[in-house]
Amino acid sequence: MAEMAANEEVHHPLFARLYMAMSKGRRNKGEDEHRRRMLEGLSGKVIEVGAGNGLNFSLYPAMVEKVLAVEPEPLLREAALREAQGAPVEIEVVGGVASALPAPDETHDAAVASLVLCTVPDQDQALSELRRVLQPGGELRFYEHVIANRRFTRGFQRLSDATYWPHVGGGCHMARDTAAAIERAGFEMKRVERFPFSPSIIIPSLPHILGVALRS
Repeated sequence: MAEMAANEEVHHPLFARLYMAMSKGRRNKGEDEHRRRMLEGLSGKVIEVGAGNGLNFSLYPAMVEKVLAVEPEPLLREAALREAQGAPVEIEVVGGVASALPAPDETHDAAVASLVLCTVPDQDQALSELRRVLQPGGELRFYEHVIANRRFTRGFQRLSDATYWPHVGGGCHMARDTAAAIERAGFEMKRVERFPFSPSIIIPSLPHILGVALRS
């Protein structure tokens, strides 16, 4: 098991409160359907990184044996603990960071990352950790917003990342090419869908990806 980096702490209380306040609106905009499609068909032992306030918990299929839900932000983790009590599967909520997941090597059948790979300080390290804890042939299920194809939108995303957005978005970055990072980390892309989505009126429509990658 990797040791947690001593200097990597996640504490964004204002962002956490805003994110939780926006949760109902995100669901009303159709985000639950994206999350449900991400999780469909899962079984066995699952690790979810950056579980937030547990928006995935009620959507896990009954075939899942157990979910280890890792969330570093204290307020979001407290909310996740409450959400886990009503989940249809067993969910253990723990503290931890994506760069040092609290799980031994090759112990999980699947991993879930939803709207978290945009926020981790080191995307390559986080994906390396996800690969480490997955069994050979295990699945990475992902739902993330990514860099746009259009030049103007890419420029806006990169400017936002270089100025204000990570500071108000809890470390979020708009301009990451997450699909390329997943493949770079040694995953084989099995299925990926790209589509625009805006979770709220204060967040612009951004390209999202949803899919499955296999640990080679």
